[in-house]
This record gives sequence, structure tokens and C-alpha cells, in this order.
Amino acid sequence: MTETPNADTPTTDPAAPAATAAPAAAPDPAAPTVSVVGPGEGETVLLGTTRMRILEDGGTTGHRLGIAESVIAPHTPGPPQHRHAGHDEGFYIVSGSVRFTVGDEQHEAVAGTLVVVPPGAPHTFANVRDEPAVMLSTFTPDPYVRYFQELRDLHAGSEAVTPEAQLRLMRRYATEPADAPAPGPS
Repeated sequence: MTETPNADTPTTDPAAPAATAAPAAAPDPAAPTVSVVGPGEGETVLLGTTRMRILEDGGTTGHRLGIAESVIAPHTPGPPQHRHAGHDEGFYIVSGSVRFTVGDEQHEAVAGTLVVVPPGAPHTFANVRDEPAVMLSTFTPDPYVRYFQELRDLHAGSEAVTPEAQLRLMRRYATEPADAPAPGPS
């Protein structure tokens, strides 16, 4: 009885040339890039007594998401209450405690708390405690990350920063003081 090889059984022809390994494929430039930002890495932005570390500036996410870590010194009042028209913000408290003011309501956010602020909601935050607080912030989409870079540069300039200059910067990023009229439907 003669055995016939089936399609699953390779046959070897001693006269056939030896197989060579295929060359490794070149990386696909269109393939998604994974971002890994280790401790101490990322761009640092100093804003008064708050140290912000930009973990994702939107370059990896197609500008859908920005992420920053902020270390807020004890007894830091935070920004004036404001609202954003163009992005959502998320705040996850990693350590310490942060007081969020939303309109007339106050919320004490301790480690493990997530606060999500949709466009149009008036808000601010402060560290009123005796120890630093650390929080992760998300910006969707990401352009607001650049606001913090520009704010740092504004304060690093040789001229005193006026409230008007800060307001112009806020408005470039679709942000208004909370006491300004809320944008309505057009």
C-alpha cells in the first residue's frame, strides 16, 4: 500500500533548494503609536504653586484626549470659577483632597473620587488642606492642554499679566468666567 501525502502533510523534495527566511517586514508608518510616559517624564508646566505634568498632549490620540497630572500645593485657591464651551474635563483625585465648587455647591473630593465637568458647567477647585493634593485631569478633546502651556508662557513674560490678557487667553480656548452669561443656543 502506498501512502499519499495529504494537504496537511508537507513533502520534502531532496532536490529542492533550501528555504530561506523571509526578510522582516518594515514597520508600518500608519500603525498606531503607543505612548508610555514614565514617572518624571512628560512636559512640566508650573502655574504658581501648582505643578502640572502633561502626560498626553493629544498627539497620540488624534487630539481626542489630553491628560495631565497636577500636584496642588496646600492652601492653593485655584482658578476663578469658569465654564468651557468646547471640551469636557475630568478630574480623578489620586491623593489628598480637592474642594470643587460647581455654581453654589461645594464637593470635597478625596482620593479615589472622579469629578466630570461637561461643557457649560461653572466650576473651580482648590486645595484647602494642609497637605498637597494630586489629581489627574482629562480634556476631551485635547486643545485645552495648550491653554496651560500658553498661560505658563504668559506669566513667564517680562510684562505684568493683566486680567484682560488672561481673559483673552481663556476666550481663545472657549472658556469664560462663570459670572459671564452662559452661551445659549444660536
